[in-house]
Amino acid sequence: MASESLQTYQMYIDGAWVEAAGGETFESFNPFTAKPWALIPRGGAEDVERAVAAAHRAATSGDWPAMTASQRGHMLRKLGDLVVDAADDLAKTEVRDNGKLLAEMNGQTRYLPQWYYYYAGLADKIEGSVIPIDKPGHFNYTKWEPLGVVACIIPWNSPLLLMAWKLAPLLAAGNTAVIKPSEFTSASALEFMKLVEQAGFPPGVVNVVTGFGPEVGGPLVEHPKVAKIAFTGSDRTGKLIYQQAAKDLKKVSMELGGKSPNIVFADAHIENAVKGAVSGIFAATGQTCIAGSRLLVQESIHNEFVDKLVSLGAQARMGNPMSLETQVGPVTNIPQYEKVLGYIDIAKGEGAEAVLGGGRAERPECGDGWFVEPTIFTGVRNDMRIAQEEVFGPVLSVIPFKDDEEAIAIGNDVLFGLAAGVWTQNIGRAITMADKLQAGTIWVNTYRAVSYLSPFGGYKHSGLGRENGQQMIKEYLQQKSVWIETSNAEAPNPFVMR
Repeated sequence: MASESLQTYQMYIDGAWVEAAGGETFESFNPFTAKPWALIPRGGAEDVERAVAAAHRAATSGDWPAMTASQRGHMLRKLGDLVVDAADDLAKTEVRDNGKLLAEMNGQTRYLPQWYYYYAGLADKIEGSVIPIDKPGHFNYTKWEPLGVVACIIPWNSPLLLMAWKLAPLLAAGNTAVIKPSEFTSASALEFMKLVEQAGFPPGVVNVVTGFGPEVGGPLVEHPKVAKIAFTGSDRTGKLIYQQAAKDLKKVSMELGGKSPNIVFADAHIENAVKGAVSGIFAATGQTCIAGSRLLVQESIHNEFVDKLVSLGAQARMGNPMSLETQVGPVTNIPQYEKVLGYIDIAKGEGAEAVLGGGRAERPECGDGWFVEPTIFTGVRNDMRIAQEEVFGPVLSVIPFKDDEEAIAIGNDVLFGLAAGVWTQNIGRAITMADKLQAGTIWVNTYRAVSYLSPFGGYKHSGLGRENGQQMIKEYLQQKSVWIETSNAEAPNPFVMR
């Protein structure tokens, strides 16, 4: 494909559409066709400097800090309205860029406005307090203030949704943003900036710098005027960012990887649990941090359950993600495609048995795309790499367990703690499992449900802080305590603490 036919994008910095300072671009590939479809600016340290300077300027002077909280909320509501109108086009851009199903992306982009509406409503409800202080003659109150410039580093699996989880609350809190989308899926973030521009946000409030991690992500994390880093991605990258952020004592929130247990008890509604297991691993081609990639099945129903699971998984329709009939799309990029296939080989080498799939998909309907067959492994022990390490693909490990205690032990025996599923009709068991499983989200008789209303985040290596919900807006605020002497009395001994 000639580069002249590719859609060309520019970065958005300080309210203007600009080329990368170095003039370079890189290709973005369509995972279904395995061909480039867009040219993205290849930013660098100079572009990061421009963007952070603009964001810092917007955070400290001009129209944005002069706005009331209600005015900020009004702007966020306007942005939400614009997203409503653009939702279908945004979904198609994401499908073209990351290969996820149009049916799923339509659902995400149509749900997206709710984050902007919700945090618009919270913008003018950030309240301090008056403290009945124990020091006579003093008045003490607290207030919450924005942090300043927030660096948002966005993954490739659900770019706009995970950007909204950061952007909506940070703007409601009065901060400014520099966004670094994944080099594999930058187009939708740039399309979204057209809506930010239409909504009338002042220049510099929201900026996007595209490019590669070492060239853009590194300088952004290290920049002294960045007050906080909000990151979603792998635990390996998260550790590097955390170490770098610590050098300047930057605030950090991170949603990292997962290896979530999806636990099925013998008393479960079996048909629903089978669908829940499929939803947990084959939806989104397994490219989701909350994938239920470890399926724990009680021994007494193990064989029956696996048979039903394999039967349903084998019916999954693969092909063009733009078709609403497709159920499993391609892997988003070549490195991830090779990684998933590599883990399948590792699992076979460890002695696991592929009872479904087990390799690349070569169906005619998959064309030249990066497809992996929906894969189910049995004979898996929890100490195998396939059960301990995040694959981020349509690969499921089935592990049997005897009783509740063993289910809890296996479920918690992993570095991650992002989510867990429990399938049972026993309410006492459901509550006990929810209490004892070490994960930030527990689903009972459902899976992959998220909302702007409910906090989301992980235990252990799955991250720091939370996203969504009312309380998380304080992740983007800092608290100030104000003391006022009211008595006009003579000051006491200045050498003694008041």
